[in-house]
Amino acid sequence: MNRTQLYNIRTHIIKNTLWAGLLLGSVAAHAQTLKQNLQTAMSRLQQDSQCRYATVSLTVLDAVTGEAVFASNPDVGLAPASTLKTLTSITAFNLLGADFKFQTQFGYIGTIDANGVLTGDVIIKGGGDPTLGSWRWANTKESYVLNQMITALKQAGIKQINGHVIGDDSLFDTQAIPDGWIWQDLGNYYGAGASALCWRENIFDIKYETGSVGSPVKILRTVPAMPYFNFTSEVTTSAAGSGDHSYAYLPVGNKSMYIRGAYAIDKAKKSISVALPDPAYDAAFRLTDTLKRLGIAVSQEPESLITLNAKGSPMPAIANTLTVLYSPNLSQVVYWLNKESINLYAEQLLKTMALRAGKKVSTHAGVETVQNFWKVRGIDPNAIHMYDGSGLSPGDRITTNALAHILQTAVNQPWYNSFYESLPLYNNMHMKSGTIADVVAYAGYQTHNGQRLCFSAIINNYNGSTTAVRQKLFKVLDELK
Repeated sequence: MNRTQLYNIRTHIIKNTLWAGLLLGSVAAHAQTLKQNLQTAMSRLQQDSQCRYATVSLTVLDAVTGEAVFASNPDVGLAPASTLKTLTSITAFNLLGADFKFQTQFGYIGTIDANGVLTGDVIIKGGGDPTLGSWRWANTKESYVLNQMITALKQAGIKQINGHVIGDDSLFDTQAIPDGWIWQDLGNYYGAGASALCWRENIFDIKYETGSVGSPVKILRTVPAMPYFNFTSEVTTSAAGSGDHSYAYLPVGNKSMYIRGAYAIDKAKKSISVALPDPAYDAAFRLTDTLKRLGIAVSQEPESLITLNAKGSPMPAIANTLTVLYSPNLSQVVYWLNKESINLYAEQLLKTMALRAGKKVSTHAGVETVQNFWKVRGIDPNAIHMYDGSGLSPGDRITTNALAHILQTAVNQPWYNSFYESLPLYNNMHMKSGTIADVVAYAGYQTHNGQRLCFSAIINNYNGSTTAVRQKLFKVLDELK
């Protein structure tokens, strides 16, 4: 090798070394600038009068490496509200798989004679599917599902039923509502309880007629019709701009439902969505009603586990399966879970994970399953204190450090894109929001100067306007853009 060649090699090495140094220096400078900007923004937020008595926490990680980019109060357990759904979703992807589908068995017990008369019961055996009867997909809609069941009965030659249609929700435990949910939430659509046999997302609508300010709000009808309930409105028409502050209170051991509160005179919708106390019964009721309208007689009234238990009667098991109904896959379920923040979907997944783990199904067993899964992956169970899978309970606690690290584990998974696309777009950022009383939270992903980041931000116990404090938190998160 001559001197000229040696000189060129040395020059090339020096240039590359200088370039690498400049590049690393640039990355370090960007990281340092981001950290400083976040610190300034967080200090401003923490000193704001709305956060005088609040606890504010933010953890930002490199989404590829998991290295800490910024942390403020990262290990303080805080109420996460609906950002807890990201934890439930990611754990479900890991434990159930992106292609997992719920199954609902449809069959009967008894005998069919030569005239097509079934002496026995038709049974809808729930498998935990939260989408059965849902309007969100063509093959889950109530009319489609009922048609599948009726077609299966006809193919079996059943023309008359001397018995019941039974909604069997015995796969799950009998506690539909997680501990920690507040009474005011329970009768409303977002407080619908979990069930092994869900139906129409366990909700129905009540249509209103408002009067003059201060006068009673009348209940016009329900959608669908609920002939087995009695409704009493104690709702008052309130002033324009006051919004919807009416709440349904579930019947306990009877068929009376009270609606209380106030509803603004200028509200255009004139309806509220409320929870079904016994969705398994309603599924059996709808099928019974449809069969009768089609001329297929059913001799007995519909039943569910709740109604059978009240009579001291056992739940019969399916002896002959007519068909199996399948839900959309988990990726599709998670899409709506996070986009619309559907509490029911999260609670169903939590119990289903307990079932998959071989535990006796309950919300508590689902929580244990989630904690155990993350414990072996380095997340302290004490950093995840859950009463539910949706974040509706004010008693839920998680650290932003734990949640950010759980978000980071999703990035290299084959189902990551499905999870990422499930996150709503707020403040032009893909992130899940969370809002309950005195809680505002966000968790998601953002790219900053080519660096992929994941983050969890939570404010607890702020005062004043939720809209105002949300915008102030957005100003902090703007530093990640």
